[in-house]
Amino acid sequence: MPSPLETAQDPSGLSRVVIEPVSRVEGHGKVTLLLDEHRHVKQARLHIVEFRGFERFIQGRPYWEVPTLVQRLCGICPVSHLLAASKACDAFVIGNARITPTAEKLRRLLHFAQVLQSNALHFFHLASPDLLFGFDDAVAHRNVVGVLQDHRELGLQGIRIRKYGQEVIRLLTGKRVHGTGSVPGGFNKALSIEDRNLMLDDIGQITDWCAHALGLARDLFLAGQPEQGAFANFPSMFMSLVRPDGASDLYDGALRVNDAHGLHVVDQVDVHDYGQLLQEEVKPWTYMKFPHLRAMGPEHGWYRVGPLARINNASYLDTPRAEAAREEFKAWNHGKPVTASLAQHWARMIDMLHCAESIERLLHDPDIIGTDLMAKGTPLREGIGVIEAPRGTLIHHFRIGDDDLINYANLIVSTTHNNTALNEAVRSVAAKYFDGRALTEGLLNHIEVAIRAYDPCLSCATHAVGKMPLRVELLDANGQAIDLLLKHEDGRIEHPPLPVGAQSGNWPS
Repeated sequence: MPSPLETAQDPSGLSRVVIEPVSRVEGHGKVTLLLDEHRHVKQARLHIVEFRGFERFIQGRPYWEVPTLVQRLCGICPVSHLLAASKACDAFVIGNARITPTAEKLRRLLHFAQVLQSNALHFFHLASPDLLFGFDDAVAHRNVVGVLQDHRELGLQGIRIRKYGQEVIRLLTGKRVHGTGSVPGGFNKALSIEDRNLMLDDIGQITDWCAHALGLARDLFLAGQPEQGAFANFPSMFMSLVRPDGASDLYDGALRVNDAHGLHVVDQVDVHDYGQLLQEEVKPWTYMKFPHLRAMGPEHGWYRVGPLARINNASYLDTPRAEAAREEFKAWNHGKPVTASLAQHWARMIDMLHCAESIERLLHDPDIIGTDLMAKGTPLREGIGVIEAPRGTLIHHFRIGDDDLINYANLIVSTTHNNTALNEAVRSVAAKYFDGRALTEGLLNHIEVAIRAYDPCLSCATHAVGKMPLRVELLDANGQAIDLLLKHEDGRIEHPPLPVGAQSGNWPS
């Protein structure tokens, strides 16, 4: 097994620091920093070191297998891929026709449950330790176990919110992870009155807990001013789905891109025209592509997606408590878009409350227990499905041949859209907090905090399990080791003294 950290002298003569793996995120990634002889940051990059490959190996498969197949991209947000693929593959069954009202509302219910549970997982399990205890808190305490020890009721509420979302998914698809339910052309299972009533039993409490979590995220962000507002704060464009009236829509809609001043760059772009709007750039140092607006090019055309983009872009939210929270969020920055990376957590909790309210509304809709599940239409050979996944806009695009086998696939996942923003966040934090300073675990965690704000699913394919060791070396321009930090598998942090004249790798881990 390779070392979890690479260190080397860069060919340019600069010192190279590698943070690997990035912790408390889904998937595997690393950060490299290049420092000059004065420890000033000259370059900072986030590398995605896994290869996904789904766009290739689903080719040659029957289209009806694809929605279930692509769920295996992720164990955290499989429903997002199930629904985006189902929407794309609808074209192969019903063409331009719409699925039935009951099927659409069942899909929406499933989607709201997915976003609810995923947002709860990220905020309570992955992000809240940094927000509650501080970025420099002891690593053995700065985790979900520490949250449960010090804020037991809060931690339990987070677990229960996620459990509720997972139970809704199970009742609709048969499994909490990698179920079915949504299929090309509609939905394959009606919701029983008994199961609907089970969902109704707890939704009022879940909504109240979501509102409480929202208040906490807001208060923690505001209490951290001005530092949290300035942390990884940079102007950008924002992209999300909106309805014709401008309301945010997680399941359907057209694309809106706003600039950092809140002005429309483009609006109401049909998702089927995404290829004319967007282009992807490839770089040699990462497997993840860099999408941007085709007309503006890679340097100026990049944007952010996700909860912050959705709240910034929405003309309004169609549930009352979430809309009141959105108005408060916008008022904090005097009506202008909020660009601070750590405001993602506040926006994510507005998103979560909106999902809880939407679930309750759907459960009272009589269509939700209907039995008309499959639509009819004239099949097409190309389909595009776009939704707002927990982490942002998700695009699935497929074509089939006369044999009904997939012969073209293009997937742009949410974290891919955020690739440039993630790198910008790393650069911003490295330049402010790391520049010219000695290594500490808390200092390195600042970089990870910036990455975690975007809740990245770094490969959207695989996930680290258990505790992983971390080794960080700092070399001078001559390859001499000048600092070392070790994190052991049991969580212990060690900052050992360096032997005189030590070179990289000359001491035991």
